[in-house]
Amino acid sequence: MKIPPKEGRRWDLIALGEVMLRLDPGDGRVATARHFEVHEGGGEYNVARGLKRCFGMETAIVTALADNPVGRLIQDLMYQGGVDQSLVRWVEYDGIGRSVRNGLNFTERGFGVRAALGCSDRANSAASQLKPEDVDWDAIFGQGARWFHTGGIFAGLSASTVEVVLEAVRSAKSHGVIVSYDLNYRPSLWKAIGGKPRAQAVNRSVAPLVDVMIGNEEDFSAALGLESGGHLDAERFQAVAPEIARQFPVSVVATTLRLAATATRNDWGAMVYMDGQFHQAPTRKDLEIYDRVGGGDSFASGLIYGLLTGHGAQWAVECGAAHGALAMTTPGDTSMASLEEVLRLMDGKAARITR
Repeated sequence: MKIPPKEGRRWDLIALGEVMLRLDPGDGRVATARHFEVHEGGGEYNVARGLKRCFGMETAIVTALADNPVGRLIQDLMYQGGVDQSLVRWVEYDGIGRSVRNGLNFTERGFGVRAALGCSDRANSAASQLKPEDVDWDAIFGQGARWFHTGGIFAGLSASTVEVVLEAVRSAKSHGVIVSYDLNYRPSLWKAIGGKPRAQAVNRSVAPLVDVMIGNEEDFSAALGLESGGHLDAERFQAVAPEIARQFPVSVVATTLRLAATATRNDWGAMVYMDGQFHQAPTRKDLEIYDRVGGGDSFASGLIYGLLTGHGAQWAVECGAAHGALAMTTPGDTSMASLEEVLRLMDGKAARITR
């Protein structure tokens, strides 16, 4: 896998995906909440934001938003993350959301034996209505990019979004841009449009164009149709990753290894298969979780940072696992960690006060 150098290229990474408004009831529950905090978030966007906010790389998001106060709130939240918004497509709002709207995501964190819970309200969103030729990908990649990231969430939003993904990755490949794809299987997303068979058809149509495939045990089985044998531990990943590389011309297969004893206490690790070799980050036993949503996206951004900076697969997987662990100590989908904190955690520094 030959990663383009930064010289002469505008962006380190471009992401394609929907950016939603997350409504968070804090320590309470969605069904009984009286107040919500708001965050922006989206599986693909979170990766771009982590790379910019934590790792200082130049990133951009390709998405669409309805031009109303909710869309402008999402925009305002994105400003804090620093991701380039020059590629955002603004769509005229009809007044009540009959034809276009912005996606909402109500998410409670869970605690102890009560699992985290998400309830999406995103049908007919502006991003889901993106169509081929809405975006001039050759013009975008012609400005220079090193890496393109998207995933199964955006591909599954509508019949047209998978065509947008295919159009984008083909253009990226023609410009020598590395393509990463997070399978990110969501049962609720596929339930009404064909379930697992449809998810597998969509994701398998994209997989032959992917350089870096990211997923977990449910993703590999439900989204690709590969039997991972239930809970994915290191041994099972060692069986399934070479099979993915055999079926598709991917250079890297990556996964997080999570065992959730409770919503707030997980074993957390990660593993990468690259160039026929396995690389594993140390497992953090009984990691205390504040908000697990976005942990996998933060793993992906740390992994990509390690590969973009030429540190190699072992360093990259350890960076991704450390970044994901830190991201789950704060509220919201996106990382609030700094590069210094990631490096300290990778060095095994204790969580003593820094002052």
